[in-house]
Amino acid sequence: MFWEALGSAALGIALALVADRRFSGRLPDRRLVLATGPVAALVGGLITHVVLGPGHSLVALACALGVSAALLSLLLRDEKPARRQWRQDPLRIP
Repeated sequence: MFWEALGSAALGIALALVADRRFSGRLPDRRLVLATGPVAALVGGLITHVVLGPGHSLVALACALGVSAALLSLLLRDEKPARRQWRQDPLRIP
């Protein structure tokens, strides 16, 4: 269990570093990204370990990577937020 947790955290940090380098303009503060990656991976690995039981280390690491990627993707934002203009449709008849 200790090695699964260590591997999950390492995968989460690695994924967070890659995401921070690749999407630096679209992510919030670097500290938030580097904290979200390993914590999400640890939680995902722990839940998978509890559900499947011992002996499924590779599956637990894969799920940890997936959960980490999913939560890091929630931090992404648009590069240039578009202005929303609420106007009436000219072809619409009231």
